Amino acid sequence: MERRFDVTALGECLLDVIVTLGVDDANVKMEGNAGGAPVNVLAALSKLGRSTAYLGKLSHDAFGSFLKNVILQNNIDTSGVAFTDDPTTLAIVALDKNGDRNFSFYREDTADVNYRSDEIDRDVIRSSRIFHFGSVSMTSEPSRTATLEAAREAKSSGVRVSFDPNLRPTLWNDVEDAREFILEGMKLADYLKLSEEELVYVTGSSDYLDAGKKLIGEYGIALLTVTLGPKGCICITEDQDCYEPTYDVHTIDTTGSGDAFWGAFLSKIIEFDCNVEGIDREGLSDIAKFANAAGSLCSTKHGAIGAMVDRESIEKCMAEVPRLIIKD
Repeated sequence: MERRFDVTALGECLLDVIVTLGVDDANVKMEGNAGGAPVNVLAALSKLGRSTAYLGKLSHDAFGSFLKNVILQNNIDTSGVAFTDDPTTLAIVALDKNGDRNFSFYREDTADVNYRSDEIDRDVIRSSRIFHFGSVSMTSEPSRTATLEAAREAKSSGVRVSFDPNLRPTLWNDVEDAREFILEGMKLADYLKLSEEELVYVTGSSDYLDAGKKLIGEYGIALLTVTLGPKGCICITEDQDCYEPTYDVHTIDTTGSGDAFWGAFLSKIIEFDCNVEGIDREGLSDIAKFANAAGSLCSTKHGAIGAMVDRESIEKCMAEVPRLIIKD
């Protein structure tokens, strides 16, 4: 089948409501931005010139209409999107003075949670080079079953599978359920992105390299990346590994930075025709630097989708901005 899309992603598309304190802490200011990790990743890829498609469910409400318009404005295909009268999920994002985030969610019986297996556009999946998903859409039914069915469809169709658990513990009724379904997602993954906290959660080990190598061996993962926040990332394949620090930028909001990182990472993987098994250490290091620069630059702006950056900006950052070296 013709691969019409470089990357198709499935999952939540929601409104990130950023809350900041007003003058003298007398009130709060709220700003709504399109968000949801899968869509953020697609926006990052589209900004880098990749063809992308979104699968999921949007509301007919005002927020849903806004989200659809933002998706289209970012050149993301919506032909496989389902629609409903159920309300849009809201993610309340509180920022501290360092730009780090705390989340709370309003997503009871909302559009993305009610995405069903019979609404999956399987032709879109089959016509993609990479299928990307996360675990937020697996926190509840029916979207849990739909997400795993879509990932299995991709795997059986020869489409490479990308998985970013993006763990949000407060969205799960049981932490053991979270671990069970994240492991289920990992069984399907060719490319896996874990934060350092998620790696410890899944493996019980803080030895990133050793734990990562074990996951690759156990689950048949082609490439694993462990993101370390401002410290950078570790990239691991069966034969290679590297560590790369991030870039010393002025961070104001880390919302979407991990998604910008992963979108840039997947974009570089596509340059290798998705065959990461043949990448040498230098090539792996180049991919990590490019992705780190994308994540760093995203953190210099508010919001997620609107903070994604183009190739020229990333390459300029790599050439001109010093690396951020954090000693343990």
